Amino acid sequence: MTVEVERLMKLRLVVARVGEMDLARWWNTQGQLGGLGASVLRRGFRRTHHFAQARSVFAVAAGRCREVYDAPGAVTLWHLPSAVQEEFDQRWEGWLDDAESWNPFFTEVESCGSNLLKELTRLNLIEERHIAGLGKLRRTAEQRAVQLPGHFGATADDMTMLALAFSRSEEANLAVPYQLWTADR
Repeated sequence: MTVEVERLMKLRLVVARVGEMDLARWWNTQGQLGGLGASVLRRGFRRTHHFAQARSVFAVAAGRCREVYDAPGAVTLWHLPSAVQEEFDQRWEGWLDDAESWNPFFTEVESCGSNLLKELTRLNLIEERHIAGLGKLRRTAEQRAVQLPGHFGATADDMTMLALAFSRSEEANLAVPYQLWTADR
């Protein structure tokens, strides 16, 4: 399975930042991916502080999403099939070795506002077809999730929609986007 892991990283970073308490208030991190988080972690992780910031917010976001909606067979931006997550984790080490090349993107993420759709557009991570697809998505009856159509195929579009569908959440009212996964793929 080949996954656009760099794209996945960027999508996760933007969703993670927008979801922080100082913006959309979906999970309990306060500006960790903002300038304050950078200034605090830079002391202990001079070269790789951005990745330390990301790792901690990713863990909190994943935990919060599991808490809100954790259905069997559901794939989320934070709960991916093992092959996809392994590919992401393998690439992480390479990113640490080349951390400096990620600095401009992390700087862009620091300046995010609370409107996820606007931020994904600003950072050129979505296209018009994704926005059109978002228009068809609704929160589930219990308001805790947003189901994407079809089955997860680890495509760039799947990853993009898992991220973009977080924009169906409201401030301080998370709805977890998910897509069904079939293990026999």
